Amino acid sequence: MTVIDRVKFDAASDEVFVWKYPSENLALGTVLVVNQSQEAVLVKGGRALDVFGPGSHTLSTGNVPLLRRLINLPFGGRTPFTAEVWFVRKTVKRDLKWGTRSPIPLLDPRFNFPISVQAYGRWGLSIADSRRFVTRIVGSLPSAGADKIHDYFIGEIVQRFSDQVSEFFLGEGRSIFQVNAFLDELSLATRQALDRQFGDFGLEVINFNIERISIPESEKAMIQEVMGRRMEIEELAGANVDRAYTTVRTFDTLEKSAENPGGGAGGGLSGGLGVGLGLGAGLPLGEKVGRAMDPGSGSPADGPDTDPAEKLRRLGAMLEEGLISQEEYDRVRKRILDEF
Repeated sequence: MTVIDRVKFDAASDEVFVWKYPSENLALGTVLVVNQSQEAVLVKGGRALDVFGPGSHTLSTGNVPLLRRLINLPFGGRTPFTAEVWFVRKTVKRDLKWGTRSPIPLLDPRFNFPISVQAYGRWGLSIADSRRFVTRIVGSLPSAGADKIHDYFIGEIVQRFSDQVSEFFLGEGRSIFQVNAFLDELSLATRQALDRQFGDFGLEVINFNIERISIPESEKAMIQEVMGRRMEIEELAGANVDRAYTTVRTFDTLEKSAENPGGGAGGGLSGGLGVGLGLGAGLPLGEKVGRAMDPGSGSPADGPDTDPAEKLRRLGAMLEEGLISQEEYDRVRKRILDEF
């Protein structure tokens, strides 16, 4: 067994946070050289024996008292023993990237609609407690650079971020669509949660920033469509079934026309009849277009609109065509009957 006389680590870059010396064959009298911005941790049997700061240290039972109980001494002044030497970089690393690898499912509290969010940003750390970090994190890794530390903790970062998003928005009743107005507050809350978690591993979170939180465009479009339908149903819930029926049918017709550029009105209407069209403008337009499409249908103003039987027939037609749900049908039907 070749005994190592001198142990030292010169880092080639600042990406390596922790490095294990490749040989464990040491002896009393081996010189341990620790550079500036480093600490060295002597480990035997998974137990950290001691931590050494910058400078040259001759290993002995004097500066590592636990060695006396762990090795047999009657070998002379160069008594060999086996132990791991871990070099820990103590400088701050600020430009680590984090991001969600898959969307985080949430329920928007304002729209009561399930959505998913993705986020990314930057974070920084330093190793505050070398002994704790080596014993809790490193384990059997041959080295631990910024990439390995990132991979180890990215799940914890995303989990803490998910918890804070849920608490920050669901707890306060804010819509997720407002999230980018609260990035600073959310970043601070997530960093404080990470501080508590990472402190157990000997790490200090220096900075944590959320640069962007996004919602898939497909989900935005779906929510817009659902909200447009809800606006139509709100009009229906006002018991003006006749007008609501005309409006919904008109919207459906115009949407189909907009999808068919060759269908006459489609080219002119497709740009202005999305979900953003307000009911204040939509109802009069719906009535006019509805009468133009069916001159014999007349207008709610042309005759009585208080006949409950007619309202119920209209309501049933909307249910059959899938324009409203069974629950909405039952609720509005009850209201019509109660008013009658």
